[in-house]
Amino acid sequence: MLQQLDHLPEGLLETPAPGLEALLGGPTLIHLPGQRRAPLFVSVLLHGNETVGWEAVRALLAARLTRYGALRLPRALSLFIGNVAAAAHGVRRLPGQPDYNRVWPGAAPDHGPEQLMMAQVVETMRARAPFASVDLHNNTGRNPHYACVNVLEPRTLQLASLFARTLVYFTSPTGVQSQAFTGICPAVTLECGKVGEQGGVDHAREFVGALLQLAELPARLPAAREFDLFETVARARIPLGVHFGFPPEQADLVLDPALEQLNFCELPAGMAFGRVRPGKGLCVEVHDAEGRDLSAQFFRISGEELLLRRPAMPSMLTRNEVVIRQDCLCYLMIRREPPLAVRDD
Repeated sequence: MLQQLDHLPEGLLETPAPGLEALLGGPTLIHLPGQRRAPLFVSVLLHGNETVGWEAVRALLAARLTRYGALRLPRALSLFIGNVAAAAHGVRRLPGQPDYNRVWPGAAPDHGPEQLMMAQVVETMRARAPFASVDLHNNTGRNPHYACVNVLEPRTLQLASLFARTLVYFTSPTGVQSQAFTGICPAVTLECGKVGEQGGVDHAREFVGALLQLAELPARLPAAREFDLFETVARARIPLGVHFGFPPEQADLVLDPALEQLNFCELPAGMAFGRVRPGKGLCVEVHDAEGRDLSAQFFRISGEELLLRRPAMPSMLTRNEVVIRQDCLCYLMIRREPPLAVRDD
């Protein structure tokens, strides 16, 4: 399923995300030379409706083409263009497809050819000894731009803090691209705001361009004053058997229409998330990275209201009901003290 190229196909940089399947035929890994041989790995469109990565990279590469059509890069670039079939329809993934950011090495081995393809990408890049790995995403809900890391080591934290002050450390879900590359090079997942926001495209383009210029990542840990660190401790999902929606819909769980405003806010116990039909129970399931059920630790019902039982900070809250069903209601985070070595004196 994986196509590998050592050049930019004709017309590629003029093609928006919905047209990539017709041009490329499927997921494609493109290796482009640069003055420094260790490549920067960039993945885009792991979710077909999250176009920020492709828009940023194609703008960056188009700007670096000389008037003779030659591409001159300060560092080699390996670009993975992911779920082009879903991108053709403007959706996260097609019915019957796995999530392209849950099938990388480390996921449970039940995702068929897509999982084999991602393993091939990882082994191909391992042999090329990449400088760093960047996975570019949009949010569906209202969230700040932030960087996700899977390890708290110096060069990874340096890479993440170059993009944003807000850093999120997580170990679950598994099978994500950044986790698969963590043992190879510094790797981050970057969340660049909502689809269609030019500010997200510009930020991603500037960041990737800066990394191509960078000779090395500092080996020292950044100072604590340089970033805010949060840890994802649980994931809240709505069970398949629960009918949910937003007002004025009548459902088992009617969510507060203003939930998106709560992303990256440190919420107190007692914050309401919605209204539950009597007798339906919590209507949400919360699990940690080890799969332990934390539902009753994070939520309770008072009257008909679904309330947060303990302080927490949510991310990824959205009004997009398809994304809620395909991914989750939200992730729940806590503020984390930075590693001792990075605390200010």
